[in-house]
Amino acid sequence: MANSEEGCSTQLIDGDGTFNATGIDRLIKEVKLGECGLSYAIVSIMGPQSSGKSTLLNNLFATNFREMDAFRGRSQTTKGIWLAKCAGIEPCTLVMDLEGTDGRERGEDDTAFEKQSALFALAVSDIVLINMWCHDIGREQAANKPLLKTVFQVMMRLFSPRKTTLMFVIRDKTRTPLENLEPVLREDIQKIWDSVPKPESHKETPLSEFFNVEVVALSSYEEKEEQFKEQVASLRQRFFHSIAPGGLAGDRRGVVPASGFSFSAQQIWKVIKENKDLDLPAHKVMVATVRCEEIANEKYADFSGNEEWSQLEEAVQSGPISGFGKKLSSILDTCLSEYDAEATYFDEGVRTGKRKQLEEKLLQLVQPAFQALLGHIRSGSLDKFKEAFDKALNGGEAFSVAACNCFESFMALFDEGCADAVITQANWDTSKVRDKLKRDMEAHIASVRASKLAELTALYEAQLKEALSGPVEALLDGANSETWPAIRKLFRHETESAVSGLSSALSGFDMDKQSKGKLLSSLEAYARGVVEAKTKEEAGRVLIRMKDRFTTLFSHDSDSMPRVWTGKEDIRAITKTARSSSLKLLSVMAAIRLDDGDADNIENTLSLALVDSTNVAAKDRSITTADPLASSTWQEVSSSKTLITPVQCKSLWRQFKAETEYSVSQAISAQEANKRNNNWLPPPWAIVALIVLGFNEFMTLLRNPLYLGVIFVGFLLIKALWVQLDVAGEFRNGALPGLISLSSKLVPTIMNMIKRLADEGANAAANDPHRNPPLASKNFTNEGNASSEMSSSASSGLTESDYSSPSKQD
Repeated sequence: MANSEEGCSTQLIDGDGTFNATGIDRLIKEVKLGECGLSYAIVSIMGPQSSGKSTLLNNLFATNFREMDAFRGRSQTTKGIWLAKCAGIEPCTLVMDLEGTDGRERGEDDTAFEKQSALFALAVSDIVLINMWCHDIGREQAANKPLLKTVFQVMMRLFSPRKTTLMFVIRDKTRTPLENLEPVLREDIQKIWDSVPKPESHKETPLSEFFNVEVVALSSYEEKEEQFKEQVASLRQRFFHSIAPGGLAGDRRGVVPASGFSFSAQQIWKVIKENKDLDLPAHKVMVATVRCEEIANEKYADFSGNEEWSQLEEAVQSGPISGFGKKLSSILDTCLSEYDAEATYFDEGVRTGKRKQLEEKLLQLVQPAFQALLGHIRSGSLDKFKEAFDKALNGGEAFSVAACNCFESFMALFDEGCADAVITQANWDTSKVRDKLKRDMEAHIASVRASKLAELTALYEAQLKEALSGPVEALLDGANSETWPAIRKLFRHETESAVSGLSSALSGFDMDKQSKGKLLSSLEAYARGVVEAKTKEEAGRVLIRMKDRFTTLFSHDSDSMPRVWTGKEDIRAITKTARSSSLKLLSVMAAIRLDDGDADNIENTLSLALVDSTNVAAKDRSITTADPLASSTWQEVSSSKTLITPVQCKSLWRQFKAETEYSVSQAISAQEANKRNNNWLPPPWAIVALIVLGFNEFMTLLRNPLYLGVIFVGFLLIKALWVQLDVAGEFRNGALPGLISLSSKLVPTIMNMIKRLADEGANAAANDPHRNPPLASKNFTNEGNASSEMSSSASSGLTESDYSSPSKQD
């Protein structure tokens, strides 16, 4: 393959007719032809050797085809067919440079390749350039008339009609105007078309159905190079958008997508090659006499004792032998050749018949060894297939792809082994051994498929169990009116996710819809089973769950803090709320409701029977109603979905109430004790008596304000002591424990208060030096004032302690 800045080229078909599949694939990949879809064009050129075809293409399409060296004389420059990309032309255009016709290198008789290449060009090209000299118009050979005639005839037989543009390029145009040359060419082409024998389906088909004919003329490249290049540049413009309506190939039909061009061209060339020779050589027949039979028996005995054959026969029992068929064929061929040499002069008919008998006897002798070899090849291929198949699956390859690839690969390996073992003289059928290998491979694939499907199913079942068990348990633990809708939503989401994942995983197994649907349905049923099993498990612990929920709600407030029974709480309302929540839990656990249509009136039934009926009976015991729980089934709920029957619910509720009564009675007792402890004020009648009997003392206080000051200071002292000693808190535990505690703390508290007052007074004196006169007399004179100030400071200190003590205690 050649590369340059202008483009790239490769030899598509060599001079021997071998198709270069690797080269064209590499070219197509490099020019990204596969991305073009139908937007591409194929141009080819044919014509006499050394007529300047490559030069024209290089100037017209900026390709890099090899050109003839004029100084070395005229000779074959292009061998076979070369393919290149046209630079700078849209859409993507590929051009084929064909080997020239009438070349002396191939000789006069070998025109088969010329015809094949011309037919190939017409079959795959949208535009075919026919290069011809101007002075050769009207000449039979130079104008390619016989070649076109053959190509027209064979093309109609091999290929379906497609529209191809034939552009005749007249080189070295003379003074004769193109208007005079073009009619002559068109008339010659029409005559060729009319003279070609056509099949019945194309008897009346006109030339225009298969071809568009265009004629252009170019000046001499050597004598008028500048004019030649201008004309080529003008012609180049016609190849832009050549496949658009009105373009050179605007009405083409049967276009192959660009990604399939390589394969299409290869198959077309294969068909053309298979039709190269239509005559088959005749087989010669010889006759032998009685002597031929004697010669045949002699040769059979010689073969049986042949040392090389004996070694092959012994070796094949232990394993496969490389080149077995070729070696044995050679021995047989030698034996038969010796027979032929000795029986040459005998009657041809007899000689041939006896030779055939000899060959059959020899083949019967070697057939057991051949069958043993096939057995070794079959077992070896099967073992390698299993190993490669397992390796491909472990490497992450899709099951069906791995199975298909390995199956085809090792069936091909078996075929290669059979081809190596084939004896030229025999025509034995290896299909039975091949079918046995095929069945063994298919059985192994089926076994592995079943194993892999079981692993996949187990994997997604484990994922479903993990995804459903925990969340379902959590939802049932926090049972409320949205529990089953939430479980249904979770069930659908996880099931759809698992089914989708399994479905994607199963896509690599190439399963039929019925088998795939069966596996997916099984996974859905497993998911339902997980939810139902978890629900049944939780239903078995429903009484414990109910008591836990009642305890949680009854013993904790809305902030989840432990509840203190101070006397302000409504125990009846709290108890009712906790029991209603527990009843909700019982109703959720009573039946499985995984389907949208499942009835969900169990909670109302339980509430009516266990809560409302109690209230109604308490109000009017004369009313007698039917018990809705006196049944073993729930209304509109199948027995398969029932976890706790109505009768069991009634029994569980009775047991639940009995086991929670103690907590309620304890709360009531604690509340009453707390009320008694907090009621430290005297009775109202005592307060009224104090007011009546103490009226005179109250009036005395009003007449003497000094008493009020003393009482106020006393109040402050008592208030400070009250706060410091936390009298209310001490009496909370009872009167006697409170008195004992206060008696032990009273004296230390008073001493602490006095000490603090003294410290504050000293600090105030130290911080104010102007209040300390130097003379002792002033100290003595102001002693009364200092005492007054100390009294005031003590009063303020008591007031401060009144407000500061609670914060310090807090």
